[in-house]
Amino acid sequence: MAEPVRNALKKAGLALRLYTPVGKMIPGMAYLVLKKPLDLLKPETPLPDARMQAPEYGDKGPFTNEPLFNWTFSENRERFEKALKKVRKEFPYKVSLFIDGKKKKTGEEIRSTNPNDLNEVVGISASAGKNEAERAVSAAKAAFSQWRDTDPKERAEYLFKAAALTRKMRYELTALQVYEVGKNWSEADAGVCEAIDFLEYYGREMIRLSSPRRMGNVPGEMSHLFYEPRGVAVVIAPWNFPLAISMGMTCAALVTGNTVVFKSSSQSVVIGSMIYNIFEQIKMPRGVLNFLPGAGSKMGDLLVTHPDVALIAFTGSKEVGLRIIESAGKTPEGVTHVKNVIAEMGGKNAIIVDADADLDEAVVYILQSAFGYQGQKCSACSRLIVLEENYDKLVKRLKDAAESIEMGSPENPRYFMGAVIDAEAKNKILNYIETGKKEGECILERDIPDSKGHNVPMVIFTNIRPEHRLAQEEIFGPVLSIIKVKDFVEALKVANNTQYALTGGLCSRSPENIALARKEFRVGNLYINRGCTGAIAGRHPFGGFKMSGVGSKSGGPDYLLQFMVPRNVAENTLRRGFAPEPEAVGRVIQKR
Repeated sequence: MAEPVRNALKKAGLALRLYTPVGKMIPGMAYLVLKKPLDLLKPETPLPDARMQAPEYGDKGPFTNEPLFNWTFSENRERFEKALKKVRKEFPYKVSLFIDGKKKKTGEEIRSTNPNDLNEVVGISASAGKNEAERAVSAAKAAFSQWRDTDPKERAEYLFKAAALTRKMRYELTALQVYEVGKNWSEADAGVCEAIDFLEYYGREMIRLSSPRRMGNVPGEMSHLFYEPRGVAVVIAPWNFPLAISMGMTCAALVTGNTVVFKSSSQSVVIGSMIYNIFEQIKMPRGVLNFLPGAGSKMGDLLVTHPDVALIAFTGSKEVGLRIIESAGKTPEGVTHVKNVIAEMGGKNAIIVDADADLDEAVVYILQSAFGYQGQKCSACSRLIVLEENYDKLVKRLKDAAESIEMGSPENPRYFMGAVIDAEAKNKILNYIETGKKEGECILERDIPDSKGHNVPMVIFTNIRPEHRLAQEEIFGPVLSIIKVKDFVEALKVANNTQYALTGGLCSRSPENIALARKEFRVGNLYINRGCTGAIAGRHPFGGFKMSGVGSKSGGPDYLLQFMVPRNVAENTLRRGFAPEPEAVGRVIQKR
């Protein structure tokens, strides 16, 4: 059991004790008794200095993920409850545009409300239009050359400072996500940790990529490959991960030497402004980062097609992403570059439950993946593919477990699931639920009691076929469709039968089927015996293909490369001496 973990612990020099159950297995019960656990876990040999384990990161040491809050500790709960009260006293936050380091106001406003209480206004923001977009691009263009020529290691230091400040603001940033976008405590905290991870990881990656790489080893030639930024980058951010994804795209563009126009989502303008505030507090040079909240319908086309924009980083729907790719692909006469588009667009993700799967564990993974954050993740499970041997047993357990989930405003930590982001999302989800009732059988429909917000029910459908709309179209809500299959080969065929290829999951104890899924389950991120959401920077580089997006994986070693262009300089070193300096030549002539 857990052989890869055992091998890793052994290689790390840690003592290890194995145990095995004897007798009849009682579901839900497990135990492990250790004698003198501290002595047992002591390394046999001293661990090497951390910095020596990651020389490519200079003196920064290896990257480690920011640990989540442990809510079982009363001090964490008490501090966060105080943070929720403190943040609420600041409502409504006043949000301004920032162009070239200067605060700007406009005649139009965006009102950001709590999706779980529509009477509560979280923030009021100025809304940018075409004129502000033009000025933001101009400011970014003017700041580019100096920022490009800034030492990459110095640019990385800005990210490390931003990470330190984000840690200090952790309670406030977590609380804002509870109120403005309706995340529960754990989801909101994970978003802050992921933002810190991106800052720390991309900062280190830029240090690694900043050293020119020697190419070839031919006598008489010195050839080096190195990277430089593309230019002005437009970052178009989503509302569902308003801190983590927004910070990840923005800091990746900045640390690679690009200047940025950051357009936050209208549904999360307060959290978006916090990203700008963090970089402002660490004294980011003027014009390098410009904050531009506003409606995409008013300025999106201008930003995407602007001749001075070299790079677009987008996370959002497939429809908007494809439109950006198409618009950015048109290169007008006289433009000196081809725009690069990085687009993460969505998924129709499936979890396969094999015939030999541990159903107790599978149910937990499915519920978290399908209904965590109301199913409003591009990685969320919306299709459950179950082999017929355990279909009836799993469906019953899943239904019973889903009925036990606490639902209500996530401000209260007892509640797992709250309202969706806005009225448009609510109406779309409700329409899909009506479609599902025609295509299959609804075995669960649970409403949020006493909701004051954009409430939609948690829904599970059975008797869904692979060609049904519910099995093909992204819903972005708490709607799960269950599909029965005869064998594992059919399960893989059904799982791959969509236009998306983002995440997938497998619950199985069969080494043969696990090996087959590794090869044939064609998604960007495949998770075996765990949920299909919750990618962690540095551990699970995240991103898909097909209609799930274009570009390399965020939180991975290739991500920063797409924000830069590679250059190569080769020098013939079999020269006949260097030319003298002009002043030296003049002195020789005068002497003669």
